[in-house]
Amino acid sequence: MFNRRAFLAASAASVALATVRPGLAADKAPGGGDAAASLNQLLDTFFQEDLRRSPEGATLAGMDTGKLAGLRAKLDDRSPAGRKADAAAAESQLRRLRALDRKALTGIDAVNYDSVDYVLADAVESNRKFPFGSGGSPYELCQLQGSYQSIPNFLDVHHPIEGKADADAYLARLEAFAGTLDTETAQFRQDAAHGILAADFMLDTTLTQLRALRVEAGASGLVSSVARRAKEKGLGDAYGAQAAKIYTDKVGPALDRQIAAVAAARKTATHDAGVWHIKDGEAWYAQGLKSSTTTTLSPDEVHQIGLDQAKEIGARLETLLAAQGLTQGTVAERIKALRARPDSTYPNTDAGKAQLIADLQVKLDEMAGRLPRIFRDIPKAKARVQRVPPAVETGAPLAYYESPPLEGERVGTIYFNLHDTAEWPKWSLPTTVYHEGIPGHHLQGCIAQETKGIPLYRANMFFSGYGEGWALYAEQLADELGMYDADPLGRIGFLKFLLFRAGRCVIDTGMHHKRWSREQAVKYMVDLTGDTESAMTRETDRYCAWPGQACSYKIGHTLWNRLRDQARTALGDKFDIKDFHQVGLNSGAVPLDVLQTMVGDYIARVQRG
Repeated sequence: MFNRRAFLAASAASVALATVRPGLAADKAPGGGDAAASLNQLLDTFFQEDLRRSPEGATLAGMDTGKLAGLRAKLDDRSPAGRKADAAAAESQLRRLRALDRKALTGIDAVNYDSVDYVLADAVESNRKFPFGSGGSPYELCQLQGSYQSIPNFLDVHHPIEGKADADAYLARLEAFAGTLDTETAQFRQDAAHGILAADFMLDTTLTQLRALRVEAGASGLVSSVARRAKEKGLGDAYGAQAAKIYTDKVGPALDRQIAAVAAARKTATHDAGVWHIKDGEAWYAQGLKSSTTTTLSPDEVHQIGLDQAKEIGARLETLLAAQGLTQGTVAERIKALRARPDSTYPNTDAGKAQLIADLQVKLDEMAGRLPRIFRDIPKAKARVQRVPPAVETGAPLAYYESPPLEGERVGTIYFNLHDTAEWPKWSLPTTVYHEGIPGHHLQGCIAQETKGIPLYRANMFFSGYGEGWALYAEQLADELGMYDADPLGRIGFLKFLLFRAGRCVIDTGMHHKRWSREQAVKYMVDLTGDTESAMTRETDRYCAWPGQACSYKIGHTLWNRLRDQARTALGDKFDIKDFHQVGLNSGAVPLDVLQTMVGDYIARVQRG
């Protein structure tokens, strides 16, 4: 179930940034020099091992050069042999890690060890239990899983073409894509024969997407990407013709075979949304929830947390909405009414969109000015708000964050998709910019970038419970710092999004553990949040493809708060929120179980004086 390559792909930016991070942590505890050096050397070895097994990860990280230049012409090995090699590597790395003396490590080195041990142990356990699934999904193919989903965009956006060698490597990867498709088709058939098959509605979307990809060579983006870029580099028209032949002879037929296999399996698919309906599905979900949240919370505990917090947040929203004159109906109905107000959105014009971006930059800058009140370490890199370029906004997410580049102007960017400003009520914008920017992903990521002593292998890891949990906690910090004191509608937006994340915990565990139907889950979210049925259907289908992942946001947020309360209670007058944030951020991303240990050590250290 655990896919090491997925970690490489998901955090390539972190890897690239980590390549320039020298030295040891400034706050590293003394002692353990030999043990620390052995650990760092071992983790560097692990990183190189993983990089060589993931050509796509190497390209994403910008490290397919020099001695690794040969990786640029290859794709990841998704064959049974490749998966077996990944599983064997995880077992080997865990054995070698545990051969070191953990007790000899302190400070950042101990955190590095514990984080890597957690990931490797989870990988080994998952691989031993479940011979199916990858990338966080139990399904080989569905609407969000499969190389048909990832490789076309990877080749177009991430495979560089600067000269002949790059264009040749593109053609080699295009040809390899056909083999990858056939490998996954064979695995899909095998899984389906054992009852491991996505729901009918998921396969319907999968078929729609596959058929949209299967066009004539002249209309394929796989062909036009290399044709256009090679010509721009003065390489002529030959590459377009060669790509068209590869597509016609190999990729197209492989897509046809995959479409046929999915269409045949669709006839036997059920409408059951939850992973419980597949072989070993209940056990898979328990493990998947653990992997996604990096906690030991049970599905029932996560479900109850979602219900309890939805109730509490809903009560707070009811009071705030009433103060805005919205006193009738449920919270969801009142949110719909608020959204329908004519002044709730910016004009859907270039001028209106420019004003939206300018207003958010003002809020972000104001937030940055308040950071010293609760943070000891302030990122050196600045943050800016920009509009997603109109040329690509139809396929871009609603909002996302891009880390600062390594060279030149060190500025992180928060992008907003403004294809239609009606998708962005004014009251929903501030909490989003705090989540993606300051004090959210930008602050957390930049502090990690600027922290010494985190080896490449560790810097390559991403933990959704930690990172997304921090971003939700950051939204809360904005409220605590008074950003909504003069903006009551902004506070409603903050709580509405928090309510949405609580609802995710309810319906994810509802479908996968309590056997809710897709329709029951959609209705719950519509009734809870006031969002449209179409939007909540898309969200629900995402949770069906990646069981457990959606819970990580609110569980992470809950734990950050719980640990802060624990430290404040234990330390009393000795509690300093700046110290708490420094402990939580200055070791980079960690599993939440490791974060709990770190905070516990911090409490004990302060108590000892």
